[in-house]
Amino acid sequence: MWFSDRRGVLAGLGALALTSACGFRPVYGNGGTGRALRGAIRADDPVSRADFQFLRAFEDLLGRPGDPRYALAYTISQETVGGGVLQDFGATRVQIFGTLDFVVTDIATGTERASGQVTGNTAYSTTGTQLASLTAAEDAELRLMRMLADRLATRLYTEPGLGA
Repeated sequence: MWFSDRRGVLAGLGALALTSACGFRPVYGNGGTGRALRGAIRADDPVSRADFQFLRAFEDLLGRPGDPRYALAYTISQETVGGGVLQDFGATRVQIFGTLDFVVTDIATGTERASGQVTGNTAYSTTGTQLASLTAAEDAELRLMRMLADRLATRLYTEPGLGA
């Protein structure tokens, strides 16, 4: 009675047939965008700590550019919002909202291949010591930059014609 509900198996096979019919390819499979973009994008040089953190996370995902085909221009903006205010103490919870605006251009032709914006947010607590709060703020910024890099990489993987 292992396959007592054959409808689920048949639905799964039908879904598999539909995804192959629409041109679905795994990102990291043969000819997938993930492999095609590996080491193919050179980002602008970093100028701030947030830029350095973003670039490191981005290169962890897509690899350091060896022979880049694309150039990535980006701008990172952050907004900090305090919350959970206590009298005589201040904000006990701080949220950081981050926005990354980007443009990917083909180095050989100079044509724009992708552009847009990715966003993310994270939070940290300020109820510890001053050193603990400072460390928490730095860690939150690092998490935010990793999040923005991950969302950008995912966006580039799904961009039509970028990894072809």
